[in-house]
Amino acid sequence: MTPHPAPAAPTPGPAPAPAPAPYDFDTPVDRRGTWCTQWDYVQDRFGVPDLLPFTISDMDFETAPEVLAALRRRLDHGVLGYSRWRQDDFLSAIVHWYASRHDTDVDPESVVYAPSVVYQVSRLLHLWSRPGDGVVAHTPMYDAFPKTVAANGRRLLECPLDDWAELERLLALPDTAVLLLCSPHNPTGRVWSAGELDRMARLCARHGVAVVSDEIHSDLAYAPHVHRPWARHGGNGRWAVVTSASKSFNIPALTGSYGIIGDPDSRDAYLRHLKDADGLSSPAVLSLVGHIAAYREGAPWLDALREYLADNLAMVADRLGEAFPRLGWQPPQAGYLAWIDLRPLGIDDRELQRELVETEKVAVMPGAAYGSPGLVRLNVGCPRSKARAGVEALVRALRRLDGTQGS
Repeated sequence: MTPHPAPAAPTPGPAPAPAPAPYDFDTPVDRRGTWCTQWDYVQDRFGVPDLLPFTISDMDFETAPEVLAALRRRLDHGVLGYSRWRQDDFLSAIVHWYASRHDTDVDPESVVYAPSVVYQVSRLLHLWSRPGDGVVAHTPMYDAFPKTVAANGRRLLECPLDDWAELERLLALPDTAVLLLCSPHNPTGRVWSAGELDRMARLCARHGVAVVSDEIHSDLAYAPHVHRPWARHGGNGRWAVVTSASKSFNIPALTGSYGIIGDPDSRDAYLRHLKDADGLSSPAVLSLVGHIAAYREGAPWLDALREYLADNLAMVADRLGEAFPRLGWQPPQAGYLAWIDLRPLGIDDRELQRELVETEKVAVMPGAAYGSPGLVRLNVGCPRSKARAGVEALVRALRRLDGTQGS
């Protein structure tokens, strides 16, 4: 039998192109001229226009394509009349998200709607406290909290982040009514452990203090840290989770948020005020569409985003460690806000801001805005090229003030 000739060796060709990444976070999107708070109105806070901003906590990324597709389909329908938030598509999407992402069962009857998280905080302060009552919150503090507490005639009681003795002292005061919790914490990115949340729950129950837990950054916790909703710790007491998909999916311009209120009587009172006093029973329909698409279809995009943000934060840590080892800065446990303690350098805050604004032409939030002079908050929810430009500007400014030489 005549053997078959050996097959010819294949002709070498170009290597196949790598498969495109499913989501693009590297390509900058020009936000100027879109009424953008961070870019177009940077002068309002820093006194100078056209700075490269690393400020307000939104991101420079397009939202998930699944969310955009859902919004386009809704707009193509063409009719934008009154809508209802209390319907199965919205409520079941929230229930699904908490079960699949946070291992938490949510009763759809416990869900409420609101135009914003801060609105919910304001209404719940009215519901669970009286004018002059104390509201406890951890420092450093999200800058909207002091304004909201003061505007509602309540008294802010500031507690350092890890001072448990002071927390119990403040909760035990006879006129303390509410613990205003930030979980994960803004601006530090701290993720509270199950043990810490249990401890807070016991203290609040012991002293009859209601809890409002702002969990808007909850979907951006980094392993091994795991966010645990207050809904798993509040029991039968007076508590509420207030949150939104707006941070994790970068859709704050759609407005809209939701809450979970454990106590039925409190929930009914909240909803009566929402509808009858404030006339807000018809929601922003695109917010509903955005939330449903995000929670039903957006998990792969969110996972890719979180990985990208973690790499941005690791880049910041590497560069600061190279330039200023004595800072010992580590990335936050959640979020995209690099909360950087510069006090070991002995830098004057005003001089640093002058260098950043006048010489480097960048806008970086000073820690004093959150009650912590000597720190800065650098928003790296942006393409890596911009994040790198921000940290390099910060390093150059610090070196000029610190007199440090190096790479």
